[in-house]
Amino acid sequence: MRNLDRQSFLRGLLGDEQPPAHLARAVIEERLRNAILDGRLPAGIALRQQELATLFGVSRMPVREALRQLEAQSLLRVETHKGAVVASLINEDAMDAYALRILLESEALRQSIPLLDEDDLALARRCVEQLEVETDYSEMGRLNRIFHMALYAKAHNKRLMILVEQGLSEEERFLRFNLSAMGFHKLPQKDHWDLFELAKDNMVEQTVQALGHHLNRAMEAITRYLGSRPSAEPARSSEQKKDDG
Repeated sequence: MRNLDRQSFLRGLLGDEQPPAHLARAVIEERLRNAILDGRLPAGIALRQQELATLFGVSRMPVREALRQLEAQSLLRVETHKGAVVASLINEDAMDAYALRILLESEALRQSIPLLDEDDLALARRCVEQLEVETDYSEMGRLNRIFHMALYAKAHNKRLMILVEQGLSEEERFLRFNLSAMGFHKLPQKDHWDLFELAKDNMVEQTVQALGHHLNRAMEAITRYLGSRPSAEPARSSEQKKDDG
């Protein structure tokens, strides 16, 4: 994609309003995050610091910090000669990704459940109640992530929680784009209610077992869906193909 075309493409997605200096990093991060999560910025497209700095009328520093934050959330990855690139959705490594999530989130639950307070449990309950009636796929992905994070809220290992949040962010993106194709009009909530009730009753190992069952079911559904597609590689947008060329 030519530089002029890229600037027009990014301006159409992100706008070009100059944010106040003290809010620049947060504003740029939020605009990029939303564009990645809703698919307007497709997997594989490079995000160049100087290009974004010019677009928003800021120095490269807030852009660099915004990109670092998005990389920490697994929304971007850094590639040699390309820099920051929008990360792929869950693909053929789904089984490995979910096996790791089971290990990480089980430990987060063990640390968190004995310390959960009324506010944590109230947030988890609200998420499940909203998921019962929600029909917007983007909102379902967001609520699913918030529900799980509410149950892990009191885990004390910060490095562990960074990895847990990365896995949940990857799943949120995948659910936004693939729930309909997988045949789900909404997410089944029995597993979420079981997790909530067990956590509320401070039944640590039973909650961990229920989480393993829940994530295994999700892994099976996703791998079955991925295996049913004609190609293991997700379809690329026309803008992404232009950018590759």
